[in-house]
Amino acid sequence: MNAPALLGVRHHGPGSARAVRAALERQRPRAVLIEGPPEADGIVHFAADEDMRPPVALLAHAADDPGRAAFWPLASFSPEWVAIRWALAHGAEVRFIDLPAAHTLAPRGTDGTEGTAPPTYPGPLAALAEAAGHDDPERWWEDAVEHRGGDGGADDDPLGPFRAVAEAMTALRTGPAGEGAGDSGPVSGAAAGDAVREAHMRLRLHDARREFGDAVAVVCGAWHVPALAARHPVTADRRTLKGLPKTKVEIGWVPWTLRRLARSSGYGAGITSPGWYRHLFEAQDRPVERWMTTVARLLRDEGRPVSSAHVIEAVRLAGTLAALRGRPLPGLTETTDAVRAVMCDGSDVPLALVGDRLVIGDELGEVPGTAPVTPLQRDLTRLQRTLRLKPEAGAREREFDLRKDTDAARSRLLHRLRILGVDWGEPLPSRGGLGTFREAWRLSWEPELAVRLAEAGVWGTTVEAAATARAEASARGADSLVEITTLAERCLLAGLADALPLVMRALADRAALDTDVGHLAEALPALVRSLRYGDVRRTDTGALDDVAVGLADRIFVGLPAACAGLDRDAAREMRDHVDAVHRAVALLERPGVRDRWTTVLTVLGERERLPGDIRGRAVRLLLDEGHLSGDRAARLMGLALAPAVAPPEAAAWIEGFTGGADPGGGLLLIHDEGLLALIDTWLTGVPAEAFTDVLPLLRRTFSAYDPGVRRAIGERIRSGPSAAASKGRGAPEWDPERAAAVLPTMRLLLGLDEEPDPGGLGKEELSNKEELSNKEKEELSNKEEADGKEEAAHAVLTGGGAR
Repeated sequence: MNAPALLGVRHHGPGSARAVRAALERQRPRAVLIEGPPEADGIVHFAADEDMRPPVALLAHAADDPGRAAFWPLASFSPEWVAIRWALAHGAEVRFIDLPAAHTLAPRGTDGTEGTAPPTYPGPLAALAEAAGHDDPERWWEDAVEHRGGDGGADDDPLGPFRAVAEAMTALRTGPAGEGAGDSGPVSGAAAGDAVREAHMRLRLHDARREFGDAVAVVCGAWHVPALAARHPVTADRRTLKGLPKTKVEIGWVPWTLRRLARSSGYGAGITSPGWYRHLFEAQDRPVERWMTTVARLLRDEGRPVSSAHVIEAVRLAGTLAALRGRPLPGLTETTDAVRAVMCDGSDVPLALVGDRLVIGDELGEVPGTAPVTPLQRDLTRLQRTLRLKPEAGAREREFDLRKDTDAARSRLLHRLRILGVDWGEPLPSRGGLGTFREAWRLSWEPELAVRLAEAGVWGTTVEAAATARAEASARGADSLVEITTLAERCLLAGLADALPLVMRALADRAALDTDVGHLAEALPALVRSLRYGDVRRTDTGALDDVAVGLADRIFVGLPAACAGLDRDAAREMRDHVDAVHRAVALLERPGVRDRWTTVLTVLGERERLPGDIRGRAVRLLLDEGHLSGDRAARLMGLALAPAVAPPEAAAWIEGFTGGADPGGGLLLIHDEGLLALIDTWLTGVPAEAFTDVLPLLRRTFSAYDPGVRRAIGERIRSGPSAAASKGRGAPEWDPERAAAVLPTMRLLLGLDEEPDPGGLGKEELSNKEELSNKEKEELSNKEEADGKEEAAHAVLTGGGAR
């Protein structure tokens, strides 16, 4: 080598990766310099480990503030990764030459900045594509670079493409297009500017040349090549770096995902199609045919009828489209159009699946267990292996049976991580019902969780110890009762027995001082849920039970007074609190609690000066629990809908009675014609000037019902009131003859052969039956006469039309 080989590449470009491999094979350098943080020199050898599977990333974070961090992602098709693996396999020295992370992650300076933000990418590509007459930089780059073989034959010059790219970048940097363009560095909002970074690169290159002569190869972003090739005084570069802020950093390898390599994820040096680029790099021959085969396999797995004939036709169509568009080979655009037309029948729905699973991809890399990590990360990795809970990039739903030890341990782990702010899992409603012994989760491991885990390392060296310390600190700093009750629930779910005593003391102290009924009502449901989960998880919740009952008693005493004098919004919020307390009380097993709550609801339902929302809801809850008769509920509704009551207040009562947290109010109106008739009568009597005031309340109430429920209510109203509803309330009276008609069928179903002897009835019973029959006949005659009068009256009102 007569001079260092400056290999300017595009980050994560498969064509650049193949060209780098060919150039290194031809040049055989003794040292390979990579654009990256020099702190990684001590751990680069882990890239040769057979358990290291990209995509992975170098994670550097400030030792005193792990949240201040930066990533350097690498995929199998990244030129930097190919260069690292080649150097380690051939015994060459590997060094990183970018600005140290100690500078890029340093705290803010006196000017309020944290270094210079990297320029917007991809300015150089856009300028080159425009100069070549292309309006799409990605398509131009694919045609010019990615579709090249790049491995270099015996007669090829492997450095030729790099000289051409360097010449183009030199023209860009010296011309108007070079202003503001650049190349992105690490994934961080605290990266240094190009001038500082390039000064450090030149110094590292100077040191390598002093040690290895010209047998050096540099793999960096193509934008930096002109700066490295130009002669620049060493003293000037050292002056540029003098006085930079510095901090102590820690660095390690972490798994990465293909999805996070996409530009849409916010990664400055990202690409539009990581999965497609990986395929171009790994497919040594016939890339289009192999891609179409992979797409067909995916669609078949999803139940679409895709045959080998579809694959053949899609390949032909992609080639034809490339020829029509003047492209050397079919690119992602042509293959996507062919898949849509041939395999997806013109639909974008299955095509979106191809884009998400294959074009982008969700593969998660792996890091060997011997790589340096924080003690907390090491403990989490051990637990993941023990519990067979492997992190995956794509979202996956899991359901745990808490009666099984392994599933219970998995649940505790996920809850402990949530306390630490590492949201690997998101709780979901269980598909198995409302039982407490099942939990459903949606699991998805994102690379950012590695930073959260590093931040959580300050709380302890194991997941349990860190979660305990974090819970205790949160209990000391909690500002409200709701925060502490929620924390107590999470501690029980996470099985943090050591943190519970302190949390319970803080809960008892806060509950004793808080006099706001709304706050108490918000806190009670979490406490009651904690009691239920404690039973399933075999946790001692005796102290929690006492606190919950004491909290409930304080709510019972203060709730009626707290409901007085509320405006409409406050009344609706308090109604929600009443619903929450009602559900919580139903789960408390302490004797007498439910009876006291029933008394409170009775007071709320019958006290006239309370808001209509709350009175209506209290009546509804009493009716559902069987503590209020139907006639009594109808009477209270009649009083609430009386003409003397203001229409907005009456509408609020209806909203509370039929709406709220329980949408079953619609079904209640369908099956109870008496209540429906009362509402109908009130609504038709609302004055025109007041109707516009109550309409929004009624629309909000009835719009919450399902369309089928609303339709059934409308049909009930249209068909008119039944005989029972016309009397004002109740179901039809008892008819023994109609009831006796089902007895033969019931006896047949129950396997009873003997028929009861009608003659076995006593004389007194027969007499009563005959008397009842005569009374029914008389009532039927009176009803027919009343119906006739009603028909006549309706004919007069409607102009003779039939009802």
